[in-house]
Amino acid sequence: MTHEAWLKLKNGTDIRGTAIACENDPVTLTDDVVFTLGRAFCAFVRERTGIVSPTVAVGHDSRLSADRLVRKTAEGITSAGGNVILTGLSSTPSMFMLLQDDFGADASVMVTASHLPYQKNGLKYFLKEGGLEGSDISALLSIAERGEFPAGSGSVSEQRYLPAYAEHLVSLVRRACGTERPLAGKRILVDAGNGAGGFYAELVLKPLGADTTGSQFLDPDGNFPNHIPNPENEDAMRSVCAAVVKNHADFGIIFDTDVDRAGAVGPDGEEINRNRLIALISAILLKERPGATIVTDSVTSDGLAQFIAARGGVHRRFKRGYKNVINESKRLNEAGIDSPLAIETSGHAALRENYFLDDGAYLVTRLLIALAGCAAKGEDLLGLIQDLPCPAEAAEVRLTFSPGCDFKALGTKVIEDLTALSAALPHCAPAPENCEGIRINFDKTHGDGWALVRLSLHEPILPVNIESNRKGGVSLIAAQLKDMMKGYPFLDTRLFESYI
Repeated sequence: MTHEAWLKLKNGTDIRGTAIACENDPVTLTDDVVFTLGRAFCAFVRERTGIVSPTVAVGHDSRLSADRLVRKTAEGITSAGGNVILTGLSSTPSMFMLLQDDFGADASVMVTASHLPYQKNGLKYFLKEGGLEGSDISALLSIAERGEFPAGSGSVSEQRYLPAYAEHLVSLVRRACGTERPLAGKRILVDAGNGAGGFYAELVLKPLGADTTGSQFLDPDGNFPNHIPNPENEDAMRSVCAAVVKNHADFGIIFDTDVDRAGAVGPDGEEINRNRLIALISAILLKERPGATIVTDSVTSDGLAQFIAARGGVHRRFKRGYKNVINESKRLNEAGIDSPLAIETSGHAALRENYFLDDGAYLVTRLLIALAGCAAKGEDLLGLIQDLPCPAEAAEVRLTFSPGCDFKALGTKVIEDLTALSAALPHCAPAPENCEGIRINFDKTHGDGWALVRLSLHEPILPVNIESNRKGGVSLIAAQLKDMMKGYPFLDTRLFESYI
């Protein structure tokens, strides 16, 4: 493989590629590539830990290509002198948590591509200190490209960990609530989208006394025949919301494929997602830790900032990307600032008390502890966010670049120009605190809201998020942005028109 081909496998802090041949999408995660990555990871772990024959746990979600990738990963690790423990169907968070337990592994690999289409797959890597950073992935790919590996013949064994992980969550709720079945009398349903999250209904909710009637798509199926397992997907959310209403559930839960993200649904069938989800877990944590700083990604609303401030907290917006918000929260704590939560609007949530691991099941478990506590006092969980100011309108426009252009350089120039232009106009201004792209505030007569223009982390796209406090405001802001960006022939600004 060429140097460029290896680099294309890097997706931030993961490896991602095509594992099943699809029209106009050739396989990049071939047997040879995955085998080589297994050998490279064994060498990487050996170098980082000093362990000559490291033991690596390998798990997977429900994707159709999982068995092949697990097998070739294991073959690569053992051929480089490492030992492998196959954990079978797993969640990504459980593959980190087993490294904190007496499981016998020195590192782990999770075969997953989160919510991407069925033909995609990937690999996430963990050491006991946490998931690999982007620089670590670059180092791993460099080892793979050089092809210099230790030789050996390691062993392969099988041992599931997901039941122990589920028992940990059950114990957490029981300790917090002081009873064995704190969810008795509550109907709580799970939508796993045929990913790996179906265990939560049987192994977590039922032991806690919950009635799980109405739970759906719990069986793993990499064809994802019902909907994409993704809390941000409109079809997926419509499905779980409808199930909550139909089954008169007290609470609904939806996971992504590998359970590192989650969303929720109230008894009225209304989504608890994005800003509402962040507000709910923030309200819970700020009761416990007054004055704490909540770190979010850059697209959160002004209403959320007001909500956090009203509870004595500090809202810190930072760059999109779950590793970015996690690392910012860690940095604040190292500087002596109490920051218990790093969370994205996508549903990635990492709590300091849980190793700053982005774990959808842990997030939901924390919400259920609060649900049980509210029920014991005759209160409504959603009363915690009843005063959250919500925008009247919101939209996201994903502007595309002309094929083959240097989108990063051109996109950076667009953002620089918009920053200067918005500072010069009387009816709008750059937000005083901004960590990503350009966030522009518009006055009441020109949209009464804001727009955030930023570069996508990995794709040739310029996402534009718009929120307004009044009906018709998004249209006004979209029209102004289209006019402000009309001089860039490499950008398809016609996409604004559907909002104007």
